Order: sequence, then C-alpha cells, then structure tokens
Amino acid sequence: MRFSLELIPEHPVAELMEAIELAEELGFYGCYGADEIYHKDVWQILATAATRTTKIRLGLGATHVILRDPTFVAQAIATLDELSGGRALAALGIGNVAMLGQYGVDVKTSRPLARLREAHAVVRTMLDEGQVDYEGEFYRYRSVFTAARPVQPHVPVLIAATQGPRTFELGGEVADGLYAAGAYSHEALEYAASHFRVGAEKVGRDWTGLDATAGVLGVVAGDSAAAKQAARVLVAFYIPSKPRKLVERHGIAFGDVQPVADAFRSGDIQRAIELTTPELAERFAYAGTPDEWIERIRADVATTGFANLVITFGDPFLIELWSKRKVDGVPDLKGQLTLIAEKVMPAFV
Repeated sequence: MRFSLELIPEHPVAELMEAIELAEELGFYGCYGADEIYHKDVWQILATAATRTTKIRLGLGATHVILRDPTFVAQAIATLDELSGGRALAALGIGNVAMLGQYGVDVKTSRPLARLREAHAVVRTMLDEGQVDYEGEFYRYRSVFTAARPVQPHVPVLIAATQGPRTFELGGEVADGLYAAGAYSHEALEYAASHFRVGAEKVGRDWTGLDATAGVLGVVAGDSAAAKQAARVLVAFYIPSKPRKLVERHGIAFGDVQPVADAFRSGDIQRAIELTTPELAERFAYAGTPDEWIERIRADVATTGFANLVITFGDPFLIELWSKRKVDGVPDLKGQLTLIAEKVMPAFV
C-alpha cells in the first residue's frame, strides 16, 4: 500500500514547502491538494513544490470541472507535469457542493455525472493531443489548443467521488482510477471499490491495473486521547458536506449528524464541535496512536483493494485556525508525517 499527503493549504507557504519536501524524504508516494476558494491557491503551491522536489507525485485531490473549464484544467496539469519533470496527476470531480451553492450552482439540476463524463473526455484529449474539438451537451470547443504539453506519455487522471454509485463506476469505466473521498468504514470503502470494479468490468478493463485511491482525514499522535479530541474538531467541519447515503454507510443514522450540520450552518461552530460526539469522530476520521492506525487500516482499507491512502492531517495549526481551540499532545504537520512514515508505513510494505 502506498501512502500520500493531502494538503489543506492554509499554513504559511514556507511551512507547506517544508512538509512536501519532508514527505518526499520520508517516502510518501504523492502530495495532493484541495482546490477550493477557501484555501490558498493549490496550483501555485504545487508548481513551487515541483521545483523543490524530484520524486514525489504532485496532484489535485480533487479539482473541479464546473467552476474551472476542463480545457484550463488540462492546461494547468500539463504545465505542472513539465515543471515537475513528469510527476503530475489529477483527480477530477464536480466540486465541493457547498462551495458550488455559494456560486449559485445547483448541483441537483446540473446533471453532475453526465457533465463529469464529458469533462474527463475533454481533459484527456487536451492532455494527449494538445487540442480539442468537442460538441457535447455541457462543453463545446472548436479548434481549442494549448502549447502546454506534459512530459509523461500518459498523465494519470482519476475520477473523484464521495457518494456514488455511478460516479464510482465512471472511474472504472473511463479514467485511470478512482479517488474515493470521505469513506472510512469497511462498508463505505468496499461499496466504492465494488462499483469501481463494476465500471471497469462493464467495458472489459482490468481494474487491478487502475489506481484505487482513498482519501481520509486523520490525526496521529503518541497520545491517543489527544488525537481523538483533535479529530472531533475536524470532523465537525466536514459533517455538513456528507451526503445521507455516505453517512449511513458508516453505521450512523443521518439524524445523528443533522444537529451538527444545523449548528455549523447557523454559524455556531463551537456548538457544532460539542455536538460531534466521540463516536462520530471515530467513524469519520482515523485518529489515535500509530498502532491504532495500523489496526484501522488493516481492518477497513487493506482488504478492499485500495492501494493508495491519501491522508489529510489535522494538526494544531489547522485546528486553532478553524476553531480557535488549542490542542495539546498532537504533533505538527511534519511530526505527524514522520509518525506515519516511521511507525505505520512499514506495516504495509
């Protein structure tokens, strides 16, 4: 199993660069970044990292194809690939539903699956050929071209999804793999993996040759209780974006998370955190000591076919920035990277 880092790029840029360089030194496979307006611009951060690293893969986890036109996404990926000497990759998704709503986009009426299928075709064509003529329902281009050319013969492009099932299947059907976000339980991960396999088999593809990637939120520390307390804060911020079916695949009734989401949406962040019970935090994050991480990964991830675990770390900087709460006993971002590399990764070689 491979391990990768995903950045919520809000730290000082110098600290982000140090973390990416350390992740490479420690043997992490990739560094992904969240492409959302709320954070610093991940494209520029990855471009800078490309000039300061030599081995680690650099990619989007995920970028979106409604607010960003697919041709511009392909242009940026190709440029990143040249800057990095052929280390770019990307996951394409519809985007953060809450963020889209702030931009006046109603996902329910935007036909996301059909739109994502078209967007993938456009990105794939632009990366492979440097130009595109396309007449789709959502995207139309006439002789659009770019000078941005990737170094890799084939830049990996995954489909990013959270709820499924048809988006999971799309990853197996047309893309280089699936980036499944927000799935922590064995049931949720197996659901994503099984539909990913269905999509591949539908068109006669061998799914074992595709990239099955799972993105998780986590806190690792020598102090188990401190890690779990930090995870409660982080999970409170993510619960409002979780769809009903995904919640239920973690053995949680949707009504149990509704009060958290309501408090968060009303602006009462502290109340949302208090309503995020230890049980919810345990189901929607990996938190604890390295040994607890190993046990959780073996039980929930290793048997499902996912071969790349991408971790968004909850460190004291993010927790205090988001919640105004200080946490003791939790290492900083570089400290958590080191714990995973030295104590967890060797168990999955």
